[in-house]
Amino acid sequence: MRPMSFGQGGPSQQWDPWKPNSQQPWSSGGAGQSPDWAALADASEARAKRRRLLFIGGGALATVAIGAAVAVAVVSANDGNQASPGASSQLPGASDLPSPTGTVPSFAPTSAPPPLDPNDFIASAVKDKAPLSPDILFPGTQLTMGDTVYKKGPTADTGNCASAAKATLPKALSDNRCTRLIRVTYTKDGVAVTVGVAVFDTQAQAAKARQQADKKSIIKSLSGGGVKDFCSGAVCRSTTNTVGRYAYFTLAGFTNGKNVTEKDKAVFATGDDLQEFTFRQIRRRGEAQASAAANE
Repeated sequence: MRPMSFGQGGPSQQWDPWKPNSQQPWSSGGAGQSPDWAALADASEARAKRRRLLFIGGGALATVAIGAAVAVAVVSANDGNQASPGASSQLPGASDLPSPTGTVPSFAPTSAPPPLDPNDFIASAVKDKAPLSPDILFPGTQLTMGDTVYKKGPTADTGNCASAAKATLPKALSDNRCTRLIRVTYTKDGVAVTVGVAVFDTQAQAAKARQQADKKSIIKSLSGGGVKDFCSGAVCRSTTNTVGRYAYFTLAGFTNGKNVTEKDKAVFATGDDLQEFTFRQIRRRGEAQASAAANE
């Protein structure tokens, strides 16, 4: 069989410069044929296209390979920190953990200091330094207790306590070193009452003087300034009390010299009002000094 020529449309071996022993298109046939430049251009373009595809494909494969390597590295790192399936049951519980060493510091709650006790300031002459006089203890010209108004009469102040007392009271005052006796008289509707405040250096002395006093231990009534003499020979009602370093007494009766009986409620009420007021005044004295000392 006669071999086909290029002009007869038979199969021809295409030249590939990258393939060994391939014929150039112009080498088959006669020596006078010219090369097919269009075919050569198409072949060159095809080869360039294949090379671009190869480069792109290779880059994608490289990216995939790098990504896989990173993923493997991350998984390997996580595997190194991951506990084994049975490890969770081997972890210590809260009760198995060691207790913190050392002493836990404790702090006392902060609070304001306790208020000063007014009784401390009226219990001793060392602290009881506030001014003292009849007009300080019994100020003004009258006294109102509830709905009752008492008119203030004469006042007296002496360092000779025994001179202002009667019966068994002078001895009780002197034995316990009374340093001062202040007196004041109030009146209302024919009833008069004298209040006496004996001052000692200590609370113990005042308490002992009260213990030594009896029913006959009374202060002298204070008259004058429009107040008639009372309780000089008549029966009167008396009281004795103490607070701090002070002992205080009352003597209440009628200004007309009438004896006081248990039925005379007005006399009893007058004496009770005055002894209550005296207690409050001495107590206020301690409160005022305690407040002043707290604000220094």
